[in-house]
Amino acid sequence: MNADKTPKEFRPNYSISYKIANALMRIDICRHIIDNLKIPYVTLSNLQKAAKLVSTYYSTKIEGNRLTQEEINSVLKQKKSFPGRERDVSEVRGYYAALDYIEQCVSEKRTINEKIIQTLHALVMNNGKIKVKPTPYRDGQNVIRDGLTGKIVYLPPETKDIKFLMQSFVRWINKNKDLPQPIVASIAHYQFVTIHPYYDGNGRVARLLATLILHLEGYGLKGIYSLDEYYANNLEDYYDALNAGPSHNYYLGREEANITNWIEYFCTGMVQVFEDVKKQAEKATKQNSSTKLPLLLRKLTFRQRKVLDLFEEFETITSKQIGELFGLQARACSNLCNKWVDEGFLMIKDYSRKSRKYKLTPSYEKLTK
Repeated sequence: MNADKTPKEFRPNYSISYKIANALMRIDICRHIIDNLKIPYVTLSNLQKAAKLVSTYYSTKIEGNRLTQEEINSVLKQKKSFPGRERDVSEVRGYYAALDYIEQCVSEKRTINEKIIQTLHALVMNNGKIKVKPTPYRDGQNVIRDGLTGKIVYLPPETKDIKFLMQSFVRWINKNKDLPQPIVASIAHYQFVTIHPYYDGNGRVARLLATLILHLEGYGLKGIYSLDEYYANNLEDYYDALNAGPSHNYYLGREEANITNWIEYFCTGMVQVFEDVKKQAEKATKQNSSTKLPLLLRKLTFRQRKVLDLFEEFETITSKQIGELFGLQARACSNLCNKWVDEGFLMIKDYSRKSRKYKLTPSYEKLTK
C-alpha cells in the first residue's frame, strides 16, 4: 500500500465506445415504450412484486445465499424460518427491506447522499428491520481473498481515506445529471465496490445503489425489472468486468483504471433485461383495464400503495398491521388511519376500539381486483 498518497477527487477514466453508445440507444427505446404502456394495476403490482423477489433471490445468491426462490417467497410472504440457515434468511429479509427503502426514496424524489447509502447498508445487514441507524464506514483495513486459495484478490483503500473517497464519489454522482444515467449507475456500482467502505455487504449495496440511481433518473421501467439475474447467470463475467487495473492494490492502479469494459458490460446487461421486460410489458397491456385506474393511482401516496398490497391478501386490515408495515407506533397508526378515512381511502368495517378494522372504499377497492 501507499499510505502517504493523498486521494484525488473522483474522476472516472472511461470512454464511450460504439458498444456503449448502441446500448444506450436501445435502452432508451425500451424505456420510452414501457413508460407509455398502460398496464392494469393488478398486473403491474404482480410484476413489481415478482421483480423484487427475483432481485432478492439473485443478488443474495451472488453472495452465496443457499435459499431457493420458493423458500425466499415463503420467508417474505409467510415469514417462514429455516433452522440452520438463519444467516440466509436474514440476508433475504434485509435485501427486501432495502428494496422497499428504494421505493420510498424514489417516491420522495430524494437526492443521493451518504446517509441514504449508509441506510441501505444498515437495512441489508439488519434482518429486515424497518427502523435502522445508518451504518458508519469500516474502522479498519479489509482484505478480499479467494475463498478457495486464500490469495488476495483485492486490497481496498485504507480506512483514513474512505470518508473523503465516499464524499467525492457522491459529489460526482450529483454533478453528472447531464450524463446518460445508465453510465452514472454503472460507475456508481463500480466505484462503491472499489472503495469497499464496509467489511461485508458491499456487493449488495453497490447493486442497490445502481438500481436507486436508475429509478430516480427515469430508468425505473415502472419497477418491473431486475438486473441481478444478469449478473448471477455468469458470475465469472461479472467479476472479470469489475476487475480493472494492473494490480489488486487500490493505490497501485485501481483508482485510475480505465473502466470502459465494465460500463460496456453493465449497459449490455441493461439492454438484455430491458428488451425482455418490454416484451413482457407489451403482453400485459393486452389485458382489459379501466381508464379511471391511472388517475386513482396518481392520487395515492407511497404508503397507500403499500397498503394496497395488504388488501390483496386481506379483506380487512387493522392499524397494527399498518404499523408493522411501516414501523409506526400505535398512536401514529391510528392517526394515519383516521386521516385516510377522512380522505376517502379507507372506511371503518368494525368499530371496536381494541380491534378496529378497515377496508378500502369502493373506488379504491377496484384497484385490487
